[in-house]
Amino acid sequence: MDFRDFEKRIVKVTKMELPGETVQFKMAPIERLQELKRVAREKNTAKKAGVMSLFYPSEDYETRLILILRKTYKGVHSAQVGFPGGKLEDGDETIQDTALRETEEEVGISRETISVLKKLTEIYIPPSNFFVQPFLGITTELPKFVPQEKEVEALIEVSLRDFMDDVNVITQTLSTSYAESIDVPAFKLNGHIVWGATAMMLNEVRELLKMVL
Repeated sequence: MDFRDFEKRIVKVTKMELPGETVQFKMAPIERLQELKRVAREKNTAKKAGVMSLFYPSEDYETRLILILRKTYKGVHSAQVGFPGGKLEDGDETIQDTALRETEEEVGISRETISVLKKLTEIYIPPSNFFVQPFLGITTELPKFVPQEKEVEALIEVSLRDFMDDVNVITQTLSTSYAESIDVPAFKLNGHIVWGATAMMLNEVRELLKMVL
C-alpha cells in the first residue's frame, strides 16, 4: 500500500478499542500465559520495557514495518526478532518515552519524527520477567537507519503487504524456555520466524490494521 494512503487510514486507530489479549493469546506459545501474567501483577516484581511498532515509507512510498534481529548473547532473547525498544530507565518520564528513546538508540530514527498513534495492550514475558508496553507509531520521513552495533544484528524491513498476508501466519516447531520441540504459532517475515511475545504484539497490530485498511 502507498504510504500516503496508509497514513490517512491508520489514524482511525486512535478512536478504536484495542483487540486486546484475546487476539494476543492466539499467538501465545503457552496456554497458561494469562495466569502467569496475573501472578506477576500480584508479586509486583517484574521490570518494565517499552517497544515501538513503527511504520514508515520506503523510497518508492511502499509502507513498511521495522523489526530488528537482536545480537547473540547470554540471555533469553538472544538472536530473536523483536521491535525496537528496551527497558525503562531512570531518565524516562513515561514508558512511551522509553519506547521512543530506545527506538532512536537502536535504529537511529529520531524520536522527534515519530507520531505515536496508539498505546497497545501490555504483555508479560515470563522468561525475563518483564511487562512490555507496545506502542503503534508512524514516521512520514524516509528513515536513514543507523543500527546500534552493540544490540542489533540486522534490520528487518517488512512490507505491509507481506505482514497482512495470511500465508505468513504459520505454525513452527521450536524448542523454547518452556518445552522442547513444541508447535508454536508464528509469523514468517523476510525469511525470519517471529514468535512469542513479538508475534503476540504483532497480531494485535495486524488486527487493528484489518479494521482500517
